[in-house]
Amino acid sequence: MAENKIYLTEDGLKKLQEEYHNLVHVEREVVKAELKEARSLGDLSENADYDAAREKQAQVEHRISELEEMLKNYEIIDTKSGSKVVQIGSTVRLQFEDTKEEAEYRIVGTTEADPLAGLISNEAPLAKAILDKKAGQTVDVHAKKPYKVMIIKIK
Repeated sequence: MAENKIYLTEDGLKKLQEEYHNLVHVEREVVKAELKEARSLGDLSENADYDAAREKQAQVEHRISELEEMLKNYEIIDTKSGSKVVQIGSTVRLQFEDTKEEAEYRIVGTTEADPLAGLISNEAPLAKAILDKKAGQTVDVHAKKPYKVMIIKIK
């Protein structure tokens, strides 16, 4: 089964690497110490501290596993391409046809998406609609409530 690529900026990659390093070298050791402490309290069958430490261990190990998969299967987004069409990594200025409001968004991979900060996932309906389109084009966005946007500028 082919894995989907994880699209990351250089900053996004650095953040994932830092999170991975922290989980492996810090959090994992903290959890081990918590488990050791909880075991020393005696009967494990009714030991809430032990149960909590085991749950935390499972969460940490799950996230480590997720990060390992992402770090094996990523592609760096070229943010300085100067392309004439919208692509992952592009910053675009859009005008919403219904309200005439303008907004600027950067298209990033799903792991870095933060719509409130102007970072939209390449999987979002808006991004899917404008990918591979040129400045000046008006496109239909197929969302729950469809709308149209005009691409004003591509950076």
